[in-house]
Amino acid sequence: MRKAKTIIGALGVLAVAFILGGQTAFAQSTLFNIPSTDVAARGKVYVEFDYLSHLADHTNGGFTTLAGRTVIGVGRNVEVGVNVPVTDVGSLRPVEIQPNLKWQFVNEEKSGIAASAGGLLYVPVNDKSALTATGVKDTFGLLYTVVSKKIKAKYGPRFTVGGYGLAGRQNGNGSEGGAIVGYEQPLHEKVSFVTDWFSGKNRFGYVTPGLAFSLPKNSAIYAGYSIGNQGRKNNALYIYFGITF
Repeated sequence: MRKAKTIIGALGVLAVAFILGGQTAFAQSTLFNIPSTDVAARGKVYVEFDYLSHLADHTNGGFTTLAGRTVIGVGRNVEVGVNVPVTDVGSLRPVEIQPNLKWQFVNEEKSGIAASAGGLLYVPVNDKSALTATGVKDTFGLLYTVVSKKIKAKYGPRFTVGGYGLAGRQNGNGSEGGAIVGYEQPLHEKVSFVTDWFSGKNRFGYVTPGLAFSLPKNSAIYAGYSIGNQGRKNNALYIYFGITF
């Protein structure tokens, strides 16, 4: 109970701060895994469908995760959302609900600098024994801050750096926080190279390089490959489609 109150309290402080934010922005809310400094504009709804799979038999460590994600821009540089991933590892299918908030507290278009802070709550919702066997077994929070710099040029890259910490997580589940790094390099008007990285030896510790393709009607598809910071065969194909309404 104390752990849950700590997590909810920390996210509540962020929520109050978010209400005091300034102007709005419109762009991708994440790269592959890491949060970007962007937020959805007021009244905009972003919907995403994710596919993540280690391409092997279940008996050899294979798994598939399907996730839906919705983000709503509520104004004052604030967005709120929820993610619902379902993982298939054979007989076990752990499910989580992940409500989240983000506040962009700096947006300097002239200098190309932006900064955001946010939080996610990870809540397992099905059989605890199944969740324990797959490493998804406790309710905890992730808090982060990221800063980005966009180089002013036709194909100028954007760099993102920051840090994250985990609140209320059970002991023995790896690093309690670490660094966040991202890089986006336009290659063409509709194609970009994208890579991001969470440091740490935990469920977030992956580097994911790939490509992003801009599609009609405010949509995009990202395709990459996630490689774990630790563990043999800890890697997976990652594809997602996102669209803004």
